[in-house]
Amino acid sequence: MSQPIDKIWLKNYPKGIPHEIDPNKYQSITELFEISCKKYRNNVAFKNFGATLTYDELFKASADFASFLQNTAGLKKGDRVAIQMPNVMQYPVALFGALRAGLVVVNTNPLYSPREMEHQFNDSGAKALVVLETCAHNTEQILHKTGIETVVVTGVGDMLGWPKSLLINSVIRHVKKMVPKYNLPKAYRWFEALDLGSEKPFTPTVTGHEDLAFLQYTGGTTGVAKGAMLTNRNIIANMLQIKSWISPSLNEGEEVAILALPLYHIFSLTLNGLAIIDFGGTNLMVTNPRDIPGFIKTLKKERFTLFPGVNTLFNALLNHEDFDSIHWKQCKVAVAGGMALQTKVALEWKDRTKGIIVEGYGLTETSPVASVNPINGTDRVGTIGLPVPSTEICLMDDNENRVPLNERGEICIRGPQVMKGYWQRPEETACVMTKDGWFKSGDIGIMDEDGFTKIVDRKKDMILVSGFNVYPNEIEDVLAMNQKVLEVAAIGIPDEKATEVVKVFIVKKDLTLTEEEVISHCKKHLTGYKVPRAVEFREDLPKTNVGKILRRALRDEVTHLNL
Repeated sequence: MSQPIDKIWLKNYPKGIPHEIDPNKYQSITELFEISCKKYRNNVAFKNFGATLTYDELFKASADFASFLQNTAGLKKGDRVAIQMPNVMQYPVALFGALRAGLVVVNTNPLYSPREMEHQFNDSGAKALVVLETCAHNTEQILHKTGIETVVVTGVGDMLGWPKSLLINSVIRHVKKMVPKYNLPKAYRWFEALDLGSEKPFTPTVTGHEDLAFLQYTGGTTGVAKGAMLTNRNIIANMLQIKSWISPSLNEGEEVAILALPLYHIFSLTLNGLAIIDFGGTNLMVTNPRDIPGFIKTLKKERFTLFPGVNTLFNALLNHEDFDSIHWKQCKVAVAGGMALQTKVALEWKDRTKGIIVEGYGLTETSPVASVNPINGTDRVGTIGLPVPSTEICLMDDNENRVPLNERGEICIRGPQVMKGYWQRPEETACVMTKDGWFKSGDIGIMDEDGFTKIVDRKKDMILVSGFNVYPNEIEDVLAMNQKVLEVAAIGIPDEKATEVVKVFIVKKDLTLTEEEVISHCKKHLTGYKVPRAVEFREDLPKTNVGKILRRALRDEVTHLNL
């Protein structure tokens, strides 16, 4: 007979891991950052393309950028700054500069289309943007439609030192031709902004636990991306939860973490961007992890002890011929997040590296980590582990009643890392938060007698592509813009590499519509990972008696065909 749950996971907590953390340990992320910079001033904070940035150099550069934002851009506490870059040295400088100036960071995917950028910048009310020059042509298209008044443009190599900066920027611009022409006459170049900032000291801004630090955008039930309001306390709590979980295996001031996942993603932001900083460690930046041969070369020549990643990255590495030539014994912990870790990948990794990948679980709304498997080797492959310190997980039915152990229910999370709510969307916030503080994840799970939870289904229609949330309504809205489309439904279908990919079912309005036209249309308006990988034309789509398209019926068809 199943029993109700009441923190039963605590009996299986690894030795040395506290049951609780103090989310009020630091007043703000800025305080945490400044303490680490002074304590580890001579340590390397970030390394990229062989160039290094020490904690002291990061401290000084971020102060100059904070001054630029205050004195040149004229921004005040609480104003929003969008950062749209991959993993380059400028990212942490802009990130911590904005936070030190008391501003709210709006992390923006550099792969976004102009349409996606316009929505996020307007929804957030961003007043400034730091953008990589490869994206600047998109900025030009939509800037006049937004409230952004200050733009800073930078190149990949800008902070790599002479002559490496010139070489890398030249290759990207003139050999690979990755920088389309753009015209932003009022934009500042990166070093121009730093030079202007260095002329005056910035004014330290006092921020507290409940002040917003990030607007981290995620998909909405309506298909419109919405900003999760993450406070200083939310992020600090999750950073401390992560640190407490992994610290028994690590030494302060000595660790080197692979930074392959983009800092604009919440998993990488909290783990690499903050937990490793608090640890005094080094982040080994990988600007283009899709270049697996290049990534392998980096892993072979660099020392690293911590490897956060996603299933697709681990799988791609395992399938490269040089994988076994990497010195894997130096890696103390590999951590998987963002998407489900496939059992095949976990077992093959363990067999070939003699180490384990520790799988965690979380969402943007939980800053993000809610649960993790133990790092002492007692993990349960196929589960999302145990709740991190100061966190509760329970399963609820549709009426918000707790379900017993070993029975299906929606995974609900309560803890100091749970977001404040959705930016300017109280109705959507109310849909996912219970009155007593539980966040409803939309994932269906089962918890066993030891407190380990397994995800068995997804309540929402959200599609998970390589760790990124894709919402069907957004795909459908884009395709509905095409005059040849009468009806459309989007679902996720299983994919060995990406967990899921998008498939669309279309009823034609114009019989000349082709699959190539559908894909081409989507590429114009959507980020690459949102573009459908499969298109199926139909005479009609399954609907409810009130005419609502039944995506679940389409998913069930796909599942049945794959049996």
